[in-house]
Amino acid sequence: MPGLRRVILLGLALLLLPVAPALAVTVERVVSPLGIEAWLVRDHTNPIISMSFAFRGGAITDPPGKAGRAYMAGALLDEGAGDMDSLAFQTRLEDLSVRLSFTAGRDDFSGSLKTLSENRTAAFDLLRLAVTQPRFDAEPVERIRSQIQVGLAREMQDPDQVASRRWFAAQFPDHPYGTPPNGNPETIKAITVDDLRQFVAQRLARDNLVIGVVGDVTAEDLAGLLDSTFGDLPEKAAPVMVAETQPGAPGKVIVERRSIPQTVVVFGEGGIKRQDPDWYAAYVMNYILGGGGFSSRLMEEVRVKRGLAYSVYSYLQPFDYVGLIVGGVATENERVAQSLDLIRAEWRRMRDEGPSAEELDNAKTYLTGSFPLQLSSTGAIAGILVAMQLDDLGIDYLDRRNAYIEAVTLEDVKRVAERLLDPERLTAVVVGDPKELAGAL
Repeated sequence: MPGLRRVILLGLALLLLPVAPALAVTVERVVSPLGIEAWLVRDHTNPIISMSFAFRGGAITDPPGKAGRAYMAGALLDEGAGDMDSLAFQTRLEDLSVRLSFTAGRDDFSGSLKTLSENRTAAFDLLRLAVTQPRFDAEPVERIRSQIQVGLAREMQDPDQVASRRWFAAQFPDHPYGTPPNGNPETIKAITVDDLRQFVAQRLARDNLVIGVVGDVTAEDLAGLLDSTFGDLPEKAAPVMVAETQPGAPGKVIVERRSIPQTVVVFGEGGIKRQDPDWYAAYVMNYILGGGGFSSRLMEEVRVKRGLAYSVYSYLQPFDYVGLIVGGVATENERVAQSLDLIRAEWRRMRDEGPSAEELDNAKTYLTGSFPLQLSSTGAIAGILVAMQLDDLGIDYLDRRNAYIEAVTLEDVKRVAERLLDPERLTAVVVGDPKELAGAL
């Protein structure tokens, strides 16, 4: 049973992957004869190759009335390609112990491949077929359509998903960011095979492709694999016609009534984009405010001191065309108003006072010391290599990243807090049956 043996070997190899310290990662730029570029981290410890890749322009390119097109295409690229139907393609992946997947975010369409190095030629050829010759046969199209709609029906019953969807719809009613990448039941129903083929033709091209590879492969071998895998793609993708935007519902409290014992809240306002010079100061600030788990102010005030919620958090969300700072909390219906008041109070306190020197030191210690944990597997590193390219951070970013955090000062954080945080513009979507929530829509 060679297929089962390879599955066992791959599983054991994944369990044995070392945790790589940040400074031990050396990134090479590999450019193929056709000019296809990839960033490579060689790791010959285990016979595994992990590749992540992304095409700029994801769900934001979905046509009006066809939201979910990119998401649906991603679910179908490995459901038959070339001369193999869905069953044959999936069987081939399984026999080779290859993991291949695609997904659509708002700003990009990404994929990943993981294979034993001995199977690399066949594995990369399956990827070639998926991105250049997808079949979109009737049976898998309708099966995947049904699966997506079942998932959407489940989401409509999930308070967290409902709150998130409502928040983005309220903030961006006339912009692609207002629609979730996986669409809604009506738009998924409307998507045709021609729509899917149009997405592949317009978005999967060499000029908007970024690639990260980690594992048991040389630069020379990788260059050949890049050309054989992606060389048949069109040279240029269609332009992405999306405008810059800003949140459009500042300061609102929107309630979706549900008869559930606990209310879920998503809150947020305009934030900061990844290329902003103040990014690292904002990143440290958010860690102190709501991104640091039990170390954050929101957790201390809402959970630890008062027991109002199990979890409360905030995070920076830097999209290509808008920056956001978003958070969430779940609490008893009777305590929603109190929780929101405390969140706004901490928003205001950070804006008006900034952090203490001790909070800043603790945040910098954690954010620099924990960074190597993000480099704990070949797949994780490959994903970071892609993110580095999408955000234009430079090939030596892993060496420079902690220095950016260390350079943040109290004055930097105070300045950014004053710039970004406005409790009066904090928009909240509340899903549940909250009591005594003044000013709600």
